[in-house]
Amino acid sequence: MEARLPMKHAVTLLSLLPVFLGLMGCETNPYTGRHQLLMTSVAEEMNLGTQAYSQVKSDPKVRLSQDPRDVEPVKRVAARIIEAAKRSKYAEMAQQFQWEVTVIKDDKTMNAFALPGGKIAVYTGIFPVAKTEAGLAAVLGHEVVHALARHGAERMSQGQLTNAALQVAGAAIGASGSNPLLGQAAMAALGAGAQVGVLLPFSRSHESEADYIGILLAAEAGYDPRESVHLWERMEQLSGGGGPSEFLSTHPGHETRIQQLKKWMAEALSIYHTKTPVSAVELPQVGSR
Repeated sequence: MEARLPMKHAVTLLSLLPVFLGLMGCETNPYTGRHQLLMTSVAEEMNLGTQAYSQVKSDPKVRLSQDPRDVEPVKRVAARIIEAAKRSKYAEMAQQFQWEVTVIKDDKTMNAFALPGGKIAVYTGIFPVAKTEAGLAAVLGHEVVHALARHGAERMSQGQLTNAALQVAGAAIGASGSNPLLGQAAMAALGAGAQVGVLLPFSRSHESEADYIGILLAAEAGYDPRESVHLWERMEQLSGGGGPSEFLSTHPGHETRIQQLKKWMAEALSIYHTKTPVSAVELPQVGSR
């Protein structure tokens, strides 16, 4: 006889999953007070970051820049952001990281990332958007916060929670005796609901959190945090004001981002005005080398 899970019991288990899994590891972001579900250790996360970084660097399609015109400004900005991180509320985490900075020669890719463990990569395609070292500081402050705030581990934990919830819901749907095709449709709808209602909003909250704390780090490092607004204004111009609906995007819309940065600017400037300002040196031109 096939065991069946009554719908009311499935619903009960579904509602209790966040409680059960939350007991496995919950931390609070020291800047925003947001609670984070974390089911992966820092050591595991750093190991994954190191492995991913090695894969990127060993990819035959990836060209690592050795040109000092590219490398020196990136390393200069990264060093100041790292030192600011070591004085921040993430100081303990920043001290644990084995920081490494790589510049990838790819003028068409407007990107940068920081992996758990402090593994940073900057694509030269971000230079025209960042424009100056202060603009790059806004980018790197944002990316470094993703690593320090353990956003990657949080996303993995959210994925595990969602998968567990879907398995419980799937058991309830399978036990309902309904048409199998209807069950599959319901599961597909539930999966989409989980994706839009759970995973994407958390990703947007990560992006906003990284924007906020990132400009505080940039200001602590001596870079004018107002450059972050100019950075996203340029990004908006490049996108033509288009892009996917914010509701279905993992990132806040450009205008939302700009308005949020302006709201947080007074706090960032209060830090910046206590530091010796770092001049906004122009980043190198790309496309001609």
